[in-house]
Amino acid sequence: MGIKNVIQICNKQFLSPGYLTPHLVTFIDKLIEQHFTSLTIRSYFDSVAHFGGWLQKRGIPIEDINWDVAASFASHRCNCPGGRKKHAVSRKYARRVDKFLIYLDHIGVIDIPSRSSKIVPPPLVVRFREHLCQRGLASASIDTYEDSILTLLPLLGANPRKYHAALIREVICNSALQHSRCKTKKLSTALRVYLRFLAIEGLCVTDLDASVPTVAEWRLSSIPRYITSTEVERTINSCDLHSYHGLRDQAIILLLARLGLRAGDVVNMCISDINWLEGSISVRGKGKTEDKLPLPQDVGDALLAYLKKARPPVKFDQVFVCLNAPSRPFSSSASISCIVSAALLRAGIINPPSHGAHLLRHSAATTLLRDGAALETVSSVLRHHSLNMTAYYAKVDIHMLMKIAQPWPGGASC
Repeated sequence: MGIKNVIQICNKQFLSPGYLTPHLVTFIDKLIEQHFTSLTIRSYFDSVAHFGGWLQKRGIPIEDINWDVAASFASHRCNCPGGRKKHAVSRKYARRVDKFLIYLDHIGVIDIPSRSSKIVPPPLVVRFREHLCQRGLASASIDTYEDSILTLLPLLGANPRKYHAALIREVICNSALQHSRCKTKKLSTALRVYLRFLAIEGLCVTDLDASVPTVAEWRLSSIPRYITSTEVERTINSCDLHSYHGLRDQAIILLLARLGLRAGDVVNMCISDINWLEGSISVRGKGKTEDKLPLPQDVGDALLAYLKKARPPVKFDQVFVCLNAPSRPFSSSASISCIVSAALLRAGIINPPSHGAHLLRHSAATTLLRDGAALETVSSVLRHHSLNMTAYYAKVDIHMLMKIAQPWPGGASC
């Protein structure tokens, strides 16, 4: 869309963006690249053109544009050209202008502060995060540690030199009353690491980490959460293959159900990871390891159908992207879990043991074991570093467990 076309549209609608015209042109081009619909693009155009005309009428130069100016526009009683029925600007109208201002800031035309509501962590927590990065921890682990410390800081206080054993025990015991055992264990683990960091920095008493109470939450003590193979097939078949979303969602669910991938594996999967000639797929999992897995026929067919018919022509290398504009890679693993949760609902599976992506990973392992696969085979598919982790799934194979169950002491049957 060129400047002349923009001006012609403005004249037809009595809207003049004024000095915003060249920036509006590039902004519209950006929306087109991000695959917004023509109706949405027209709405953005009208909002920004209205804002430009309002600025010109009040003689506000571009260097004076800020959030206060945008707020004044959003609250002004509109008598601008265009024959509008209402004399007020809607919230949706104002939000479009806000996004345009963010774009202007991004390209360096104006300089406005971010409206992000993210809490800025204290300087000491920032240093703690840098310490964890230097140790080579994964970003997800670092985020977990940081979130845990931010949760505990209001109870601990801001001055580490005042920390003592009684305070540490009290904080963990109070946390145990508010959170689950698993959450409390994460908090206590993060606190130990944080106290060791403080000791290294000379900010607290050494060996204070030994005063953190141990949480009785044993690893692999629970029963795997899974659904039956029949329910898995119903979940796969619940996707509407006549829609773009259905093609994408079925490819994702098949990767989870057939290969036992984690949600993060799917989010980070790149097109270059798929080797069509070999019929294999490379997966980068925990510990920054890379494994090559065979690509089953139905998974490959679903991936190919999605890539050919549904995936928008974006420049990102990630396989799976958001189909609603702006097209972009998934921001986190939570998006994959939401897709699984919606599929379970469509399939009519009532009260599943969990609703996330890991449910299909558990189900894949359980089905393999029940079909007679060896623990070593399941371990290689799930990419476990230890057979003890894979043996966790053997708990649900009741028929095999009955064969090895020993009589109860005293002669009573088990």
